[in-house]
Amino acid sequence: MTGNCLLQRAAGAGNEAAALFLATSGAHANHRNKWGETPLHTACRHGLANLTAELLQQGANPNLQTEEALPVPKESPVLMGSADGIYLQTPLHMAIAYNHPDVVSVILEQKANALHATNNLQIIPDFSLKDSRDQTVLGLALWTGMHTIAAQLLGSGASINDTMSDGQTLLHMAIQRQDSKSALFLLEHQADINVRTQDRETALQLAIKNQLPLVVDAICTRGADMSVPDEKGNPPLWLALASNLEDIASTLVRHGCDATCWGPGPSGCLQTLLHRAIDENNESTACFLIRSGCDVNSPRQPGTDGEGEEEARDGQTPLHLAASWGLEETVQCLLEFGANVNAQDAEGRTAVHVAISNQHSVIIQLLISHPSIELSIRDRQGLTPFACAMTYKNNKAAEAILKRESGAAEQVDNKGRNFLHVAVQNSDIESVLFLISVQANVNSRVQDATKLTPLHLAVQAGSEIIVRNLLLAGAKVNELTKHRQTALHLAAQQDLPTICSVLLENGVDFAAVDENGNNALHLAVMHGRLNNIRALLTECTVDAEAFNLRGQSPLHILGQYGKENAAAIFDLFLECMPEYPLDKPDAEGNTVLLLAYMKGNANLCRAIVRSGVRLGVNNNQGVNIFNYQVATKQLLFRLLDMLSKEPPWCDGSNCYECTAKFGVTTRKHHCRHCGRLLCHKCSTKEIPIIKFDLNKPVRVCNICFDVLTLGGVS
Repeated sequence: MTGNCLLQRAAGAGNEAAALFLATSGAHANHRNKWGETPLHTACRHGLANLTAELLQQGANPNLQTEEALPVPKESPVLMGSADGIYLQTPLHMAIAYNHPDVVSVILEQKANALHATNNLQIIPDFSLKDSRDQTVLGLALWTGMHTIAAQLLGSGASINDTMSDGQTLLHMAIQRQDSKSALFLLEHQADINVRTQDRETALQLAIKNQLPLVVDAICTRGADMSVPDEKGNPPLWLALASNLEDIASTLVRHGCDATCWGPGPSGCLQTLLHRAIDENNESTACFLIRSGCDVNSPRQPGTDGEGEEEARDGQTPLHLAASWGLEETVQCLLEFGANVNAQDAEGRTAVHVAISNQHSVIIQLLISHPSIELSIRDRQGLTPFACAMTYKNNKAAEAILKRESGAAEQVDNKGRNFLHVAVQNSDIESVLFLISVQANVNSRVQDATKLTPLHLAVQAGSEIIVRNLLLAGAKVNELTKHRQTALHLAAQQDLPTICSVLLENGVDFAAVDENGNNALHLAVMHGRLNNIRALLTECTVDAEAFNLRGQSPLHILGQYGKENAAAIFDLFLECMPEYPLDKPDAEGNTVLLLAYMKGNANLCRAIVRSGVRLGVNNNQGVNIFNYQVATKQLLFRLLDMLSKEPPWCDGSNCYECTAKFGVTTRKHHCRHCGRLLCHKCSTKEIPIIKFDLNKPVRVCNICFDVLTLGGVS
C-alpha cells in the first residue's frame, strides 16, 4: 500500500491532463501518501509544470516535507545521489533533485505572485527549509551544478548565508568540497566572507587549505582580513607558504598582505615570518618573503611584556641568521634586496663574522664581494673579520679579505699587535706561513712600549721553525729592541742554543752591545745558559773579554751572577780560551775570584783557584778574599788547603795584610803558600811546604801557617 490518491497516481503515471482534470474537480491538494508526499511533490518529481502551477493555485502547500525516503526507480531522471535515501524534501527540493528547471520557475513565479495576490489560498514557499542532509534548496541547486536556478533562487529571496547545523555556510561547504565554481558563484552574489566555522576558521583559511587560488583571489578582492591567524597562530600567508602554494601566496601579497607579519616566536619573543622561515631552514619561503618586500633588517624583539630569552636580545638580523645556518640562497636574496651587510648584533658581529665562525665558505665569498661591506668593523672582542678568519684558521676567507682590503693583515688589536705578531706569540706556524704567503710585513713592530719585531717575538716564544721562516721571508736579523738588544741578545738569555746558532748562521751582529754595553755572551753568562755560551764561544768570534758599561767582562758577570752551573761555565771558558786573563780586575778592582768569594759560590771559587789565579789581589777598597768579612773562614781555608802548586806572586807598594807602606825600613816579603805580598811583621812564621816540594822551612803568613798545621779546618 502506497497511500497514493487518484491525483497522485495520474501524476505518477505522467498523465498531466488527467491530473489537471482531477485538480480542478476538487481533488484534495494536500493529501499525503505513506511517505508524506503530496500531489505537489509528485508533480514536481515528474516535471509536470502545468499541474504544479494549478495545484499551487488551488492552495497546495509548497512547504510540506516528505516523512520518509521515497524508493527511487532505476530509470528515474534523478541527479546522481541527490535523492537517494533522502527525506524532509519540499516539492522544490524534488524539482531540483530531479532536474526540472521549468517546474522550479513555476514555483518561483508563484512566490512572486503570492506576495501580491488577493487570493489568500496561496502559501509562500520557504527557501530555508532543509532536507535530511541539512541542505536548503539553494545548496542543492549549487551541488547539482544548477547555477542558473541558484541565481533565480537568490533573486527570489533565498538566503545566501544560511548556516547548517554544524555552523557552516554554503561558502564554507563549497570551499571544503573544492567546488571553485560554486564558491565563486556565492562570492559574486555577496556571500559573507567573515563568518567562521565552528572551528573558528575563516573562508580565506579554508580556501588556502583546500588549495583554491581563484577562490582566494575572489575572497581577497572582497576585502578579507589577511592577518587573521588560525588556531596555531599561523597567518594566511604562512599557511600558503608552508604548503608550497606560491601562487596563492603571491595572490595574498598582490592584495596587500603584510609579508613581514610580526608574531610570537621562541620563548615568547616577537619574530617576523622571515625569521621563522630561516630558523626552519625553509629557503624557498624565505626567498619568497624577501622578494615580496618583507622587512629584511629587523632582529627579533622582546614580547609586549619583555618576554623572550636570548633570541629576543641577540640583535641578529635575518642576514646573521641565514649566515649562521649556512643558507646560501637566502643570503644571496637578502643581499639583492638591500639587507644591511654591515649590521652588528648584540656581540658587535656582522654577518661576515658569523659566516667565518661557522665556516660557510660560499656565504663568506658572497658577503666579502658585496660592494658596501666594511671589513674594518670590530666585534666586542675587538676582532675584525680578518682577525676572525685568523682565529678560526680560515685561510681562504683571510685571503679573500686581503684581496678586497690589502691592509687588513696590518690591523692591530688593543695591545698594538697585528696578526703576524699574535700568530708568532702563539707559535702558530700555520698562520705564520699563511701570513708570509700573503706578503704580510715581517718587520712590522708591535705598536706598544716594547716595539718588538716578529723575529724578536719568535725568539721570545722559543720557536726555531718560525725564526727560520721569518728569516727566509726577509726578516731583518739585526733589528734592535728599545733596550738596543738584537734577537741574539734575547735568545742568549733563554735556553735556546739552536736559535742562537740559526741567528749566527744568518749573519746576526754578535758584537752588538745593548744599552748597558752587554754583548750576547754577557747575557748568556748572567742567566747561566751553558749551551748558549758554548754556541757563542765555538760558532763565532764574539769578544769574550769585552767590558760592559759597568766595566765587567763576561767572567766578572759569572763571578757576580753565577748559578749552580757556574763552575761548568768557567771550565768551558778555559776550554775554549786557555789564555783567558783571569786576574784582570773589573772597574771596581774585583777579580772573578773575589766576586765569586763575596757571593759565597764555593764550586766556582774552587774551579778558579784550581786554574792557578793570584789569590790575594785587593780591589779598589782594599778588600780581598783574606779580609772580606764573612761569618766563617771555612771556604777560605778550604781554598788554601786545595792549593797544589805555588801560586803566582802578587805585587804592590803596601802589605796585603796590615797595609803598611813599603820603604827603606819596611821590606817586601811573600807568603810562599798563598803568594801574597807582606811586610816582615805579617810573615814571621816559617814552615816546610811538602806539597810544593819545599822541604826547608819557608816564610808564610799567619793564615797559611794555620792551614798548613791544622789542614782546611778553620
